[in-house]
Amino acid sequence: MPSLPSIRLPGRKSAGRPGAAPAGKSKGKPKAPPKAKPPKAKRSRADRRAGRRARLTQLRQAFTLTRQRDPKMLPIVIAVFFAVLLLFVLLGILIGHPVFFTIFGVLFGLLAGVSIFGRRAQRAAFSQVEGQPGAAVAVVQSMRGQWEVTPVVAATRNQDVIHRVLGRPGIVLIGEGSPARVTSLLAQERRRISRVASETPVYDLVIGDEDGQVPLRKLQSHMMKLPHNLRQPQVRLLEDRLRALGTAQPPVPKGPMPRNARMPRGRPR
Repeated sequence: MPSLPSIRLPGRKSAGRPGAAPAGKSKGKPKAPPKAKPPKAKRSRADRRAGRRARLTQLRQAFTLTRQRDPKMLPIVIAVFFAVLLLFVLLGILIGHPVFFTIFGVLFGLLAGVSIFGRRAQRAAFSQVEGQPGAAVAVVQSMRGQWEVTPVVAATRNQDVIHRVLGRPGIVLIGEGSPARVTSLLAQERRRISRVASETPVYDLVIGDEDGQVPLRKLQSHMMKLPHNLRQPQVRLLEDRLRALGTAQPPVPKGPMPRNARMPRGRPR
């Protein structure tokens, strides 16, 4: 009897040998176990500890400097703390909740003491750099917000300098030195700026304690009160324009030229 041909019915797969790999799939290499990720928690804890140590170190240095410059700082801070605490305790006794108000008194007393300490520390830092060339630059660079500071855009032989600050109010020119010489420098710098930014508001500030001048300790508050006349994209475009003006060349010192000084090579044109 002749053998019938094998017929494969649709929808059915041919059974293979037990344990054999299915058709179209080959046995691949066993996957390697996933790499162990570095512990993020340990890193974050280490970073936090380092940040706390840095902040404590800065606080200790600020406290030491302020106490040296301002011996009355610590008694004033302690007196403010106990005054606020006593006020809350008395209010608690009058209202009938002394414990509740005592807790609030401790919190508000600490807040008032820290505020007084911050102001005294800032005043001590300003008194340390006051009168030194470039003190205004250090004050502006420590301000909050986006301020582009270009130090010494103009200078004289007598160490009278002009610094340029760019921000949302516009262009702020800060002068340090003799008021008479600084005024002429400010006028010259205004003319230079008008070539590239004639429509931008320009503010002139002279550091000093006389009438019409801005004390160094009040420079931050004075600049923060200036109106916002520019948007951030306008500030960036203006920064590129002002960069083309460059900065001041180092002034030639007074006095005769030294004997061992060498003249630049090349023929004069």
